[in-house]
Amino acid sequence: MNRMKQHKINPRKLLNSKWTAAKPSNKEKHFLVTDVEFGDDEVVVSCAIEAIISKRTMAIDWQDLKDSTQWLAGWK
Repeated sequence: MNRMKQHKINPRKLLNSKWTAAKPSNKEKHFLVTDVEFGDDEVVVSCAIEAIISKRTMAIDWQDLKDSTQWLAGWK
């Protein structure tokens, strides 16, 4: 059985967390979560990450960070 490995992430600890793209593009490999917004029910409503090398910021579905085929926790 081939199961996708998932990271466990505490949404309260997302801000300033470090991530490595499993398949980097445009030489952007290392990222930092720079913005997390919560709704009234304490659910994450938006999340943004910034590429360290280019300073480019992009919105991301924070749930995608759980997918180890896309993201690795920390800077590798």
